[in-house]
Amino acid sequence: MGPLIVYYSSISGNTNRFVDSLGMRAVRIPLSMKAECPVIDEPYVLICPCYADDDGSKAVPKQVIRFLNNPENRKHMQGVIGSGNRNFGDKFAYAGNVIAKKCKVPCLYKFELSGTPTDVINVREGMKKLWATLEPQEMNKKTGT
Repeated sequence: MGPLIVYYSSISGNTNRFVDSLGMRAVRIPLSMKAECPVIDEPYVLICPCYADDDGSKAVPKQVIRFLNNPENRKHMQGVIGSGNRNFGDKFAYAGNVIAKKCKVPCLYKFELSGTPTDVINVREGMKKLWATLEPQEMNKKTGT
């Protein structure tokens, strides 16, 4: 199976546009806190925009926190990609840093707003490389070797 992206995108749709441009399997974390939250049972990379205040608080959207509060979802996360707006200086894509530290996964990449064509290429290539390292491990789990 190919790479899986799990992502959150606000009403602005910036992250959604970026994920669409990747052309990969993707699961969106719902906007509404009342909607059922997905449970992911396979390796994935999380893409999360940032909404940090000046001090970095509130960087991670509540919907993403809710998703990550499920141990099953945290268990399968291989890394995080942050998005944001460079106008926020050192808090640019800060949610990626917060999630990486809290969940003990690497922050793999950061992009601004809807990303650029170069960002799309970089993420596609990075995902292919990451999945190439995961596939032997996943096959061993299935065969019990």
